[in-house]
Amino acid sequence: MKVAVIMGSISDMPIMQEAIDILNGFDIEIEVDIVSAHRTPEKLFDFSKNAHLRGISVIIAGAGGAAHLPGMVASMSPLPVIGVPIKSSNSIDGWDSVLSILQMPGGVPVATVALNGAKNAGILAAQIIGTQDKCVLDKIVFYKEGLKESVNKSSDNLKK
Repeated sequence: MKVAVIMGSISDMPIMQEAIDILNGFDIEIEVDIVSAHRTPEKLFDFSKNAHLRGISVIIAGAGGAAHLPGMVASMSPLPVIGVPIKSSNSIDGWDSVLSILQMPGGVPVATVALNGAKNAGILAAQIIGTQDKCVLDKIVFYKEGLKESVNKSSDNLKK
């Protein structure tokens, strides 16, 4: 099973790297590319319609500004799409990106994470893969246990 991590521009890469790092940590195969909804619409159509034929199981799509990429991909792909709104240089404090990805019409769902929340997008993609891959699921259980231990350690240190 493979996850595609796409973004509208190379300037989105520092944010999207967090999803890539998480997926690499879970040993999930990834494909990374730039697919602009506005500047490369033919590439967007080809990617969206054929990702499932190339073995992709989940798509993470990050975009800033008008942020049409995740929704357009979801409109043409049978795969689950996780949208990452990105606060970009042309963004209205990130709200335009959040609302563009979040407010999808009925029938075209996009799972949307927080502004610049690519790390959570990677975790969610891994959890989706984990429903069919026990090895990935076991790694997620271990990861979540580590989160719990980290909070407990911080709590203990605070009380000292």
